[in-house]
Amino acid sequence: MDGYNEKGHYDGEPEPGSFVKAFDAFPKSKPQYVTRTSGGGKWTVVMSVVSCVLLWSELARWWRGEETHTFAVEKGIGHSMQINLDVVVKMRCKDLHVNVQDAAGDRILAASRLQEDATSWGQWVDAKGVHKLGRDSHGRAVTGAGWHDEGFGEEHVHDIVAMGRKKARWGKTPRLWGAEADSCRIYGSLDLNKVQGDFHITARGHGYHEAGAHLDHSAFNFSHVISELSFGPYYPSLVNPLDRTINLADAHFYKFQYFMSVVPTVYSVQGGAASADRTIFTNQYAVTEQSKEVGERLVPGLFFKYDIEPILLHVEERRDSLLSFLMKAINVLSGVLVACHWGFNLGEWLREVAGRRRRRMQSEGVIGAKGGYDD
Repeated sequence: MDGYNEKGHYDGEPEPGSFVKAFDAFPKSKPQYVTRTSGGGKWTVVMSVVSCVLLWSELARWWRGEETHTFAVEKGIGHSMQINLDVVVKMRCKDLHVNVQDAAGDRILAASRLQEDATSWGQWVDAKGVHKLGRDSHGRAVTGAGWHDEGFGEEHVHDIVAMGRKKARWGKTPRLWGAEADSCRIYGSLDLNKVQGDFHITARGHGYHEAGAHLDHSAFNFSHVISELSFGPYYPSLVNPLDRTINLADAHFYKFQYFMSVVPTVYSVQGGAASADRTIFTNQYAVTEQSKEVGERLVPGLFFKYDIEPILLHVEERRDSLLSFLMKAINVLSGVLVACHWGFNLGEWLREVAGRRRRRMQSEGVIGAKGGYDD
C-alpha cells in the first residue's frame, strides 16, 4: 500500500544473514529519533575529564601500593651485628686510634679490621652534597616540615628493596696527585656484639694506657666527614642520617659525641614467588649530637654511642593484582557514567520546568485578563 514496507514496520525482526542480532536484549533508538544537544555535549566533556582524572589517580595509587608500618617485639636472640663505617678525619693515620668498647666488656681494636688510607682533606670537604648534621646542603636548619615517612630518604619500599640487591662495594680513595696527605680515611665493616657500645676514634697516646709516645696537642684536629655509618648488612644505596655529614672542630681539644638508637628494620614487598629477593633486613637509627670543647684532662675525639632497641619495625608494601585494578577502573568509569547520566537528565528536567513556567507567564496577559470582569 503506497510503498508500505511491512518488514520495516517491525523493529524487532533481525536482518537477513545476522543470526546473532536476534539475541540483542539491549534497547536501541533509531537515528531519526535521536537529537544531539549542546547540553549533552557539555556533559560528555565533563564525563571525559572526570574519568581521566579519577583513572589517573587510581593508577597512581595502584603503582605506589600501600605501605604498612608494624612495630613488634624482636623475636629470637641476635649475638652479633655488623657496623659499616667510612669516615675521613683531618689527622694522619698513624696518629689515630680506633677502638670499640661494648657493654659486655669486650674491647675490639677496630683499626686492625678496618682499612686506613692517607688522603687530602680538600678532596672531601668540597664534595657535592656534604652537609652538616641538622642542616641541609645550603646550611639551612632542618625543621622536619618536609620530612617523608617512607623509610630511607624519600624512596618507596620497592625502590629500597631494589637498591638493596645491588652489589656492596666500597669506593676507592681519590689519588693525591701531589697533594699533601693531611687526613686519614677509615672505612670498612666489622662485626660487633649486639649490645650497647661505644665506637670511638681518639688520638695516639690518649684514652688508653698503651705503649707509645703521646701525640703533641697541636696536632689534634678532629674535623671529620662521615660518608657512611650504618648497622647491619652494607647497602651503599640506602641513605642514613649521618651519611655525607661534615663537622669541624673549633679547637684542638674538641669532643664530638653521637648518640644513636638503633631499630632493627625489615623491608618487604608482598607478592611474587621469590620472596627472599623481595625482603631485606637492615637497621635504622635516630641520632643526636653533642659537640663541645673540653679541657686537657678529658679525652678529645669522635665517640659514636649506640644502643639497640628491643623492637622490630616491619615496613611492608602491598599492591593489588592487575585484575583487581581493572575491576576498580571499571567501577570508576561506571560510576562516572551513571552520575553524569543523572546530571544530564536532571538538567533537562529543570530546563523543561523553567520553559513551562516562562510560557505560562507569557500567556497570562491574555487568558488571565478575564478574571477582571464581573458577571
